[in-house]
Amino acid sequence: MLFETLATTGHEQVVFCNNPDAGLRAIIALHSTTLGPALGGVRMRPYASTDEALADVLRLSRTMTYKNALAGLNVGGGKAVIIGDPRTDKTEVLLRAFGRQVDALGGRYITAEDVGTDVNDMENIYLESQFVTGVHQVHGGSGDPAPFTAYGALQALMASLQAKLGHEEVGKTSIAVQGLGHIGMELVKLLRDRGAKLYVTDLDASLVDRAVSEYGAEAVKPDEIHEVNADVFAPCALEGAISLDVLPRLKARIICGTANNQLANPEVGDELHARGILYAPDYAVNAGGVMNVSLEIDGYNRERAMRLIRSIYHNLGRIFALSQRENIAPQRAADRIAEARIQSIGKLKLPMGRATPRLGDLRAG
Repeated sequence: MLFETLATTGHEQVVFCNNPDAGLRAIIALHSTTLGPALGGVRMRPYASTDEALADVLRLSRTMTYKNALAGLNVGGGKAVIIGDPRTDKTEVLLRAFGRQVDALGGRYITAEDVGTDVNDMENIYLESQFVTGVHQVHGGSGDPAPFTAYGALQALMASLQAKLGHEEVGKTSIAVQGLGHIGMELVKLLRDRGAKLYVTDLDASLVDRAVSEYGAEAVKPDEIHEVNADVFAPCALEGAISLDVLPRLKARIICGTANNQLANPEVGDELHARGILYAPDYAVNAGGVMNVSLEIDGYNRERAMRLIRSIYHNLGRIFALSQRENIAPQRAADRIAEARIQSIGKLKLPMGRATPRLGDLRAG
């Protein structure tokens, strides 16, 4: 059954990791290495079952292939999930055991932080493997990727405003932000700095209170955020925030947020397009973080990272132009652009003897 699933999804390799002594149960999924080593974060969540964890890692790793391709990066797509509650089950030995599993893949997979993990966790993984990004700057890394993801989302928002409203002035707009985690709060900060009117919600009331007190946002109940009369709806929580049931309640003319896999299914994107609501494809919007850490492979430079992240504005422009030209939903336009690049670059053959760069060697140099 699993092989049939992989044949459908196009995955190259799936690794089940088990170390009872360390409390490790994890899955690493490599969707594609056509463009280079598979780069993608490791998520830690208390999945209800192995099947649920597998479905998540397969979906997320495929998204990373498209995200990295659309971003113009020379890396493929992969993802990992650790089954467990990050608040109670995360330990040094668990993370180091995971690091050994990453290292055993010999550079085919390069990990990074994701939901449930952070830069300090990457440091523990780094003790066992060089194939990890997002470590502290003292080790040649770039640190916390959240500010870079939020900055990329700001570029995507300006491109969306230009496409839908004919201007890119954030200060003239109202934005409803769903989810105030690390990235969501960073985005709120950037939007406030530019004078946007902000409505915010989160299941954690303390985060809402912080956004209200520090950034002048207006609090909204979680089940009412879709009905706010704002120009932009920014989903920054977990996946599946936009379903067919939500659409009749949605007042925004633009959807642009940082959450992964925002659409409950592709047909939701088609319906948004039919209704005239501009959807900025999530994997184009939230690419800033992976753009940033990808530069660690060749030697990190912050100025270069910021220039690369600003290209998200251009990427969204290409997506919206193709969407309008072909009268297709933006997420389908984004898929076409990503697939075209994978197919094109896939025709190239690496010179004989060229090896995957070792991050540790590059950092040491």
